Order: sequence, then C-alpha cells, then structure tokens
Amino acid sequence: MNDTAWLNTLGLAYRARKVVTGEELVVKAIQKKKVFLVIVSEDASDNTKKKLKDKCTYYHVPLVIKGERRLIGSAIGKAERVVVGIEDPGFAKKIKTLIE
Repeated sequence: MNDTAWLNTLGLAYRARKVVTGEELVVKAIQKKKVFLVIVSEDASDNTKKKLKDKCTYYHVPLVIKGERRLIGSAIGKAERVVVGIEDPGFAKKIKTLIE
C-alpha cells in the first residue's frame, strides 16, 4: 500500500477544518474527547511518542505512528508536523483503514 492515499485524505480532512496539529493542541483535544485518531510521525522523539501513547490509551483514542514529519506537514500544506489529530469520525476511520 502506498503512502499517498492516507496523506491525501489527511489533506482533505485538513481543508475541511477537521485536523488539529501540534502536540499541546492535540493533547488538549484528546482530553476533551474531540479527536478520533491521532497520528504521530515515525521520526518524533521517544518522549513525544510515549506522552501521546499514554494519553491516547487513557482516553481510548486510536493512535498510529506513521510517516515522517516532512510528509505529514506537506500533506496539510504546512511546515513539518510531528503530531496531528483527526476531529471527524468519518475521516479518522478512512485514514485508519488506509494506513492499515
């Protein structure tokens, strides 16, 4: 499976204003149960991965570690992004399916 499909869908979700980016904002969104999927880049720090894994586990939010920060950033038309959260259940399900 190529990486472009889930990245394209991430871009669509972003344009639909259903993506939250940045570690702090994503953590807040997890706590408020506003995200349905969290994507952490493979090149994120171990500390960041652990923090988000723990939060997602506690709040029962699915988390995937996929892609590199440069790819995730360019998919949403931004600079490098280490963490993104998907705020729409439909987009979250679709992206999760494409990644798996």
